[in-house]
Amino acid sequence: MTIVSYEPWAFVSRVQRHLDRAPGETQGRSEGADAARVSWIPHVDIREEAERFVVAADVPGVEPKDIEITADKGVLTVKGERRAEKTATVDGNERVERASGTFLRRFTLPESADAEAIKATHVNGVLELSIPKRPQEQPRRIAVQAA
Repeated sequence: MTIVSYEPWAFVSRVQRHLDRAPGETQGRSEGADAARVSWIPHVDIREEAERFVVAADVPGVEPKDIEITADKGVLTVKGERRAEKTATVDGNERVERASGTFLRRFTLPESADAEAIKATHVNGVLELSIPKRPQEQPRRIAVQAA
């Protein structure tokens, strides 16, 4: 008699993995070759502070040298790669849940963002982008002079 372990949530996990891949595959058709190779999508928090916007992305296991950040025509692009760990399996048993491969996220920058002064830091697997705001233009009062 063969003993088979029963995993009641295995089907749900497969469906979830399929749904997680779907956005990357959809983007690939409309956003070019980079998006077609997306393997996983990092989770991102975005907040606005008085003087800046902050984007914090969870990228555990990704080296800073493997991350590329660009700002072009009002679009902020964060892409990179998490390399798979090479491990030897014992008795042929292995379970891999952590995604590896390339990732890509794109964000539209607001008009008040200063794309030339964006700063990025990588600490404990969190990539933080600090996007300063430009000073708002104040209306200028023009005096009317008598002729």
